[in-house]
Amino acid sequence: MKQIRELVMLLLLVLCSKLTATSAGSMPIRKWKPEDSYCLSWRLGVETNSVRAWRIVPNQCLRYVESYMMLGQYERDIDLIIDQVMDYVNHDVVLSNDGFDAWILDVDDTCLSNLFYYQGKRFGGDPYDPKGFKEWALKGVCPAIPAVLRLYNKLIEGGFKVFLVTGRSEATLGQTTLDNLHNQGFLAYERLILRSDEYKGMSGIAYKSEIRKKLVGEGYRIWGNVGDQWSDLQGEYIGNRTFKLPNPMYFVP
Repeated sequence: MKQIRELVMLLLLVLCSKLTATSAGSMPIRKWKPEDSYCLSWRLGVETNSVRAWRIVPNQCLRYVESYMMLGQYERDIDLIIDQVMDYVNHDVVLSNDGFDAWILDVDDTCLSNLFYYQGKRFGGDPYDPKGFKEWALKGVCPAIPAVLRLYNKLIEGGFKVFLVTGRSEATLGQTTLDNLHNQGFLAYERLILRSDEYKGMSGIAYKSEIRKKLVGEGYRIWGNVGDQWSDLQGEYIGNRTFKLPNPMYFVP
């Protein structure tokens, strides 16, 4: 009888081991590919402003960037950064309540998302298309980026004067951008500043530096500055703190 029990136990162990091996074998494990390693490093270089003046996403990184933008990591990264902004606002900023405590937000891919447009451009795999982007922007259907809208409402409720500063053309996209922002819940800001003919042809860094210089000249204290491009955050009068949102789809000098 003892031998029979031992034999039954042995058979059960063999059966369990086979079932475990079958279950493990049926679960596809994605192998780490060399291009994944390169693309992760490339995106790190982009976000740290070490890789500059790039025109398109490298061909071997198209699937990587698509996965990053569409499968949740992009949103999680934005949430983390906005949480850092909130922590700064809650603990490090002391408002003067004189009406001159300012905050600057970029618009494209900061307040409003162009992800649907860039989906049709292979997430940055195609060169920048000014005509195509203008046609997209004129539709006025860019959705708000939820975490940034949450920050925006916090800033407004807290008494900041919020300035929305964008490189979009004032002449061609002014009213559409205003309507799009309002429709997505960006209300009660101090001023929407678009690129006028006065700044036509200037780099993003030079243009936004001039705008910030004027605001400081008007007496505003820039407590914070949020954008998805380094050109939003570099130059003069950048503010007390800057916060860079991720964007591996395009580069604005």
